[in-house]
Amino acid sequence: MKKIGFLSFGHWTPSPQSQTQSAADALLQSIDLAVEAERLGMDGAYFRVHHFARQLASPFPLLAAVGAKTKRIEIGTAVIDMRYENPHYMAEDAGAADLISGGRLQLGISRGSPEQVIDGWRHFGYRPVEDETDAKMGREHAKEFFELLRGKGFAQPNPRPMFPNPPGLLRLEPYSEGLRDRIWWGAGSNATAVWAAKLGMNLQSSTLKVDETGEPFHIQQAAQIRIFRAAWKEAGHTRTPRISVSRSIFALIDDRDRAYFGRSGQEGDKIGFIDASTRAIFGRSYAAEPDVLIEQIRKDEAIAEADTLLLTVPNQLGVAYNVHVLEAILTTVAPALGWR
Repeated sequence: MKKIGFLSFGHWTPSPQSQTQSAADALLQSIDLAVEAERLGMDGAYFRVHHFARQLASPFPLLAAVGAKTKRIEIGTAVIDMRYENPHYMAEDAGAADLISGGRLQLGISRGSPEQVIDGWRHFGYRPVEDETDAKMGREHAKEFFELLRGKGFAQPNPRPMFPNPPGLLRLEPYSEGLRDRIWWGAGSNATAVWAAKLGMNLQSSTLKVDETGEPFHIQQAAQIRIFRAAWKEAGHTRTPRISVSRSIFALIDDRDRAYFGRSGQEGDKIGFIDASTRAIFGRSYAAEPDVLIEQIRKDEAIAEADTLLLTVPNQLGVAYNVHVLEAILTTVAPALGWR
């Protein structure tokens, strides 16, 4: 059994070709898609966060709304860029959204990726200290947020408070028990996967990672997962960690699928640079008739290693079509691979 969720970037554009023409469309359709995904029996509804872009940006109002509209499905992010976040305010928002959903939040966080503007986090009031990179700043924000989720008191109470206080130091409220075990780190390299394992975060590995060996993407990603598990075991954590990978997978069932995603030839991995000096490898997409698709996915070592698969969706094609895409995977591909 493998958990299967969808991952939406929430793109929107005021174009006649788009079913998602405004930010309101992106948000409201995201809620509708999560409701429909739960009806289909999917396990998760996940959302990407990008700032300064026509995409989903502020996650917690959306997560809370999805939580209020659904009853069973996991609700998460993949990922929140921690360079932009105030750990204390985020802990309050996350606690509130988790309580609204009844403890279904699965928060993916990370140091982030190249953004739409130069040093966008500076506009949010954050600057690396001297000799610190923005990546390290993001990891420090993540560590502070993760520590706050322990729920330990740290703030000295006012001797003359407006409202009565419990005894001792005060923690942030609302506090949601168990949320700390549902924090995931989006690791782009083997080293950051080890870092996350030592802290006790789950692992999210996307369709992009630093090209560390020159091998195919799925082989490097599978190795990253095994490295993460070894570091987790060495750290002595008592629970079993969760591990997800993301993929674009489309079963070509009808003429719409073939028009949107049918292609000649075999699509492979791509190489690029996420900054001036970091070579990255981007994983391939899958689009084929179900029987061909099943055989292709069987060879993906990283999917086999993970316990959770996040399917990226083309949200601008509308809720109805994306329900069709997800249902096609659940009914024509997942059973043959033993996921259902």
